[in-house]
Parts: sequence; C-alpha cells; structure tokens
Amino acid sequence: MAENLKGCSVYCKSSWVQLQDLCRLAKVVCPDLGVTRRNLSHFEVEYLCDYKRVREEEFYLVKWRGYPESESTWEPRKNLRCPGVLKQFHQDLEAALQRWSRPGRPRRPPLHGLEPLVAAYLLQKAKQRRALWRWECQLNAKRSHRGRITVENEVDLDGPPRDFIYINEYKKGIRYDLCIFRTDNGRGWGVRTLEKIRKNTFVMEYVGEIITSEEAERRGQIYDRQGATYLFDLDYVEDVYTVDAAYYGNISHFVNHSCDPNLQVYNVFIDNLDERLPRIALFATRPIRAGEELTFDYNMHVDPVDAESTRMDSNLGLAGGLAGSPKKRLRIECKCGAPACRKYLF
Repeated sequence: MAENLKGCSVYCKSSWVQLQDLCRLAKVVCPDLGVTRRNLSHFEVEYLCDYKRVREEEFYLVKWRGYPESESTWEPRKNLRCPGVLKQFHQDLEAALQRWSRPGRPRRPPLHGLEPLVAAYLLQKAKQRRALWRWECQLNAKRSHRGRITVENEVDLDGPPRDFIYINEYKKGIRYDLCIFRTDNGRGWGVRTLEKIRKNTFVMEYVGEIITSEEAERRGQIYDRQGATYLFDLDYVEDVYTVDAAYYGNISHFVNHSCDPNLQVYNVFIDNLDERLPRIALFATRPIRAGEELTFDYNMHVDPVDAESTRMDSNLGLAGGLAGSPKKRLRIECKCGAPACRKYLF
C-alpha cells in the first residue's frame, strides 16, 4: 500500500506565507520554508500598509515578514532600512493620490493619515506585488535555460493567474530574458522581450497538454462559453492531437495575438519521428527590439510546405454558437492595434 503512495502529493490549503507565519509563531525552524535559526527572530520588512505624519515626522505601518498582519506596527522612517520598499510604496502612493485626488487640489499625503480608500488600495497593491514576486520566483525556480522571466502589473490589482500550472521548460528552454506584463487595453497578460532578438532565431516553444481531437472538441465548447481558448491543432499530417495550454503550459500561454506579429510558428521534430506529434516552435520574423511585445497570429498562414498544419483552433468564439460551427458563432474583436488589423481574430 505504501509503495503505491510513493511520489503522491496533495494540495495544501495554506499558502507559503501562512506556513511561514505558523512556524515563526510556534518558534519552529523549517529550512524548506526559509525559516532558519538565524532568521527565526529576525525582523524584516515585507511591505508597507499605511502612512501618516505626526509633527512632521513620517510613520509607516509595517507588515513584518513571517508575521501576521495583526502584528503590524507603526514605525518612524528613521527605523527603516529598506530603500527599495520605501521607493515602491511612494510610487504607488503617488499613483493612488493622482487617481483619487479632486481636480485642482494638490496631490500630496494629508498631515494626519491617508483616506481609507487610498490606504486600502495601497494594502492590496502591496499584497499583489508580493504575490507576483513569489510567482516570479516559482517561474524561475530550477530553470535549466539561460533566459529569466520577470512579472509586472502596473495596470490593475490582478495577481497571478489561478488554475494554471507552469511546465518546466525542456532542455533548450528560452534563451532571452522575458517579462510577463499586464496590458492596458483589455488583452489580459502579455509577454515582452527585455533584450534584442535577431531575425529567424528561436524564441520559445508552445507547450501544453496533448489531448485527442475529440477531447479538444469537448473542451472547446467549454472554452467558447468563456470567450477564450488555448487549443492548438497538431495537424501536420492528420488531425489527431491538439495542444491545450489553458491550464498547463509555459510562457507562450501569455503571448497575445497580432495581425502584424513578430513571431512565426513552425513544426519541428526533436527526438521524435511520429509526424502526428510535431513540436510547435516560435521564431522571430524580424529583428525585435528590447521592450517590444512578442506576438503571433492566431489565424496564421503557415509556410506553403505546411499550409494545412499548425494553426490555432479556428473554433474560438463567444457563447451562442454550436460546437464545430464557427460560422454560427460571434466573431471576437481584435485589439492588437496594428495598422493592418483585420478587426477580428477569426
């Protein structure tokens, strides 16, 4: 019986931070959680929750790493040795004051404390940054490739995507430093490169769960009702398998569509002779500048040699149509903003 359970795992309902809090409160050392004898009683600023001025002296409500929010304390600025945290807090504070200040009034913190709405926003923003930082660490943990992934969201308070498992890259992995960022025009998450990419170079592989075409059709009906899909047909020779990156995938999961993309999809075969299972590789179609968003055409026209192969599921659409009947579905508006935009994804 015990042999059958070897390698099994169960979902933990407590977060990493909650487990750290429990260890510190119980004075228990746990190296796997980063709680050691050296830092068990060490006080480190995790984030700042609030701000006020008393007799021209600045005070901050400090959330201490490894301790619950109920044990946060007000500390004068002179006691804090965290310039990066302070700088980020004041940037968020300036953005919040600009957002909620009345027209014609100066954007500066009040003398005795922040308005509840502003304080609540800063607290949520601080928690979001911590959640995104932890997610970023998970994305880069045990990576075997050169490229590093960063995460940023300066648009809203959305945190890491739920119900998505990041798959460790294969040996080649990503070669460039990339950033997962929140778009400001309603396209969700996107990916930009942090360094220059040469034309015709490999950028990433489209990775996901390999399922049968029958299962893809079933899931497609569900995704249609949600208004999105990550189904990618593997029909190099025959339509047998599909890659589904909705819940399992890599950074390609976050690459957006464009009618004028800088990435092109190609079928490649690595350590595999089964033509029904090509791997989906994304190559740069032109030189890509650092800071530029990476995109590919969801309704791409592949090289003439592969004219019928490797395409995104053309059944993507909003609710209201029948499965397998794209013509009866509502067309999805394209938001890529390209001069030659087709206005619709499909």
